[in-house]
Amino acid sequence: MMNRLILIFVLLLTTPSFSQNDSEALPFSKIEAYPETYNSNLIVARMVDGLGFRYYWATEGLRAIDLAYKPSESGRTSQETIDHIYGLSRFIRNSVLEHNKDENKSELDFAEKRKQTLLNLKVVSDAFKNSKETFKFEATSVPFWNIINGPISDALWHCGQVVMLRRASGNPFNSKVSVFQGKLRE
Repeated sequence: MMNRLILIFVLLLTTPSFSQNDSEALPFSKIEAYPETYNSNLIVARMVDGLGFRYYWATEGLRAIDLAYKPSESGRTSQETIDHIYGLSRFIRNSVLEHNKDENKSELDFAEKRKQTLLNLKVVSDAFKNSKETFKFEATSVPFWNIINGPISDALWHCGQVVMLRRASGNPFNSKVSVFQGKLRE
């Protein structure tokens, strides 16, 4: 009996917990309901939400083999593509929010980079949603139009590449994800 209790205790201590409390939950597992009205701020926020949602599900459940997958000698690995998307999320955040504080310069592991990418997008989306005035696009360090056709569109493009790479490495995208509705199908 005592051996069983010790075994259970050891298993409880050494088994990782996969549940997250609400403060650690990552954003964009679904897209919030749309507002009754729309304006330029809300449209931009929704674009960023769509990017966050696609990135969340493109990267959900990636394995080390998926991250290392490279389709050709001249292509990027999934990890290199994710690194690029992370850089794009930082550029979007820094340009829109005039936020020049960088995270820790040390190398982030995949889980931390994924989390930080999602948080970068969330802070940008929230800034647009919560602004009482129309966002002053000319206040950004580069023309905001270039942010739309540059890093936002580029990040969307690369999310699609991550989905393609994960399929090729044997770990397909969750078929219950509805990018049209911004949630998982039941």
